[in-house]
Amino acid sequence: MAHAKNHDYHILPPSIWPLLGALSGFVMLFGAVLWMHGSAPWLGLIGLAGVLYVMFAWWSEVVHEGQTGDHTPVVRLGLRYGFILFIMSEIMFFSAWFWTFFKHRMYPMGPDSPAIDGVWPPVGIETFDPWHLPLMNTLILLLSGCAATWAHHALVHENNRKDLVNGLILAIGLGVIFTGMQAYEYSHAAFGFAGNIYGASFFMATGFHGFHVIIGTIFLTVCLLRALNGHFTPERHVGFEAAAWYWHFVDVVWLFLFAAVYVWGQG
Repeated sequence: MAHAKNHDYHILPPSIWPLLGALSGFVMLFGAVLWMHGSAPWLGLIGLAGVLYVMFAWWSEVVHEGQTGDHTPVVRLGLRYGFILFIMSEIMFFSAWFWTFFKHRMYPMGPDSPAIDGVWPPVGIETFDPWHLPLMNTLILLLSGCAATWAHHALVHENNRKDLVNGLILAIGLGVIFTGMQAYEYSHAAFGFAGNIYGASFFMATGFHGFHVIIGTIFLTVCLLRALNGHFTPERHVGFEAAAWYWHFVDVVWLFLFAAVYVWGQG
């Protein structure tokens, strides 16, 4: 009785994952630097494999904790706060790419970019028509967000597992279509990544967003597999809630990208 739990917190046992994750991240970064200097990419790939393994194993433990009742209301609140802070850090990340695009769009001539010569887009750059493929991609991603909201409503307000699964399948399918159309758009770009500030800003901003779409699609796929295995209840669904928040964050970032980069950024 002296060691009986009399609080709502979950005391974690000693874990190897923080140390292994840090070491794997260092190996991945060090290998990437060597690769950029002409070495073989194997060291970086080994580090990447370690990072992916840590992510899978560590999050599997978190899922197990939730299924065994360790995620009390206090723990779930902490997980939500933690994920909100993560999304805030992502907002700061994308703000950097938006800022560099805004700066060169509004002030295309300066001591750090004299080659632009006061013209935006730079001479020789043929931009995408925002009202064709980019608009279609916008509608696809927004519909995917609606499907994720449908799945969340079905779980929380109706405890309807069939609509939960169908909504997730639809959201994932539309996310895959968005990624495919983005790749198609890149393959038909009339400008490259190197040699001009427009291409560098465009591909960094939209490319990182595409990377986040892939991550979000994987996130939703994991939630779908968990839902098919009977996980999530109207009261306990922090993992799915985090995935839905992340997916809506991806939606909002794309709306800003569409308005700023594709429409306003045409010049």
